[in-house]
Amino acid sequence: MDDDIPYLLLTPGPLTTTRTVREAMLRDYSTWDVDYNSLVNDVRGQLTRLASASDDFTTVLMQGSGTFAVEATIGSVIPPDGCLLVVNNGAYGKRILLIAQRLKIDTIEATFAETELPDVEVIDTLLNKHPNVTHVAMVHCETTTGMLNPAAEVGACVKRYGKVFILDAMSSFGGMEMSMESMSADYLISSANKCIQGVPGFGFVICNRSELERTPGWARSLSLDLYDQWQTMEAGGGKWRYTSPTHVVRAFAQALSELKVEGGVAAREQRYTTNQRRLVAGMRELGFQTLLPDALHSPIITSFLFPSDSFDFSQFYDKLKARRFVIYPGKVTNADTFRIGTIGNVHPADIDQLLAAIAEVTREMGVKL
Repeated sequence: MDDDIPYLLLTPGPLTTTRTVREAMLRDYSTWDVDYNSLVNDVRGQLTRLASASDDFTTVLMQGSGTFAVEATIGSVIPPDGCLLVVNNGAYGKRILLIAQRLKIDTIEATFAETELPDVEVIDTLLNKHPNVTHVAMVHCETTTGMLNPAAEVGACVKRYGKVFILDAMSSFGGMEMSMESMSADYLISSANKCIQGVPGFGFVICNRSELERTPGWARSLSLDLYDQWQTMEAGGGKWRYTSPTHVVRAFAQALSELKVEGGVAAREQRYTTNQRRLVAGMRELGFQTLLPDALHSPIITSFLFPSDSFDFSQFYDKLKARRFVIYPGKVTNADTFRIGTIGNVHPADIDQLLAAIAEVTREMGVKL
């Protein structure tokens, strides 16, 4: 662990970043500066190429957290008379549903338990039963539990019905190999502070260009109008409609360079996978159990069950934080859990140090495993 990092963030984002990514923010830029706007366009191009080699796709950057980008997409690309089918098996699928309902978009819900893999046959049946559905949205990695959902299979099903597929790949894009084509995605949404290992400040949407071109005037928000943001970036050479997070964009450009140096998404996925498997094996050796079976795990984050009803998570958290490790509370409705992320500037040696710290803390707390 780098000595200049006060905490190692073992969370689904924001993540521990490299010193060089943080140092990229030391230079100021004007939002009107031609060099800055050129950098924005370069970032957009790199993101599009990460997702597809085809010219059929384009990328729009949107100020705010990842949820802003999700809301911009849901609120902008569904026509006034459209209907959204939401695949929901966790907090972030539920958030998509709440966004659509708040925007008064007609919705149908494909509901599954938080520990249940979405069933493509159920989704197929709903699409057959409800021909008025125009769009389908789902989360790829549901970080409520750490589950990796069958996005490619669902996307293929959606396309068989000729519908538009919106994929929330917030916590997976850049850390797992995928493409717009492999996911059958028309819109893929992620954020600067996830697997590309930038810092918080903007989200991005990789779009099927022909689908996006159909959407002018559909947005239910002024500032979160995806089409207008895209048009301004296209016409203005990278200009944003409203004040952009200049320092964050510089940090993200550096993070993209570091992704390339690491060996691209394949190499990063391998590191994340090694981290996650080492973590699970080590936690099981200590006596902890995972919420999900291994077959459902992603390399992004893992949920662990409390070892007993009397387990004091707050004390556990504080003692690990005092040792520079920051983990995440659980978010599952019907089980007491905590979560440990394995993405960001985190390496197998860091996982080994974490496991040693957890062993020390559980002994100190008198936790029976």
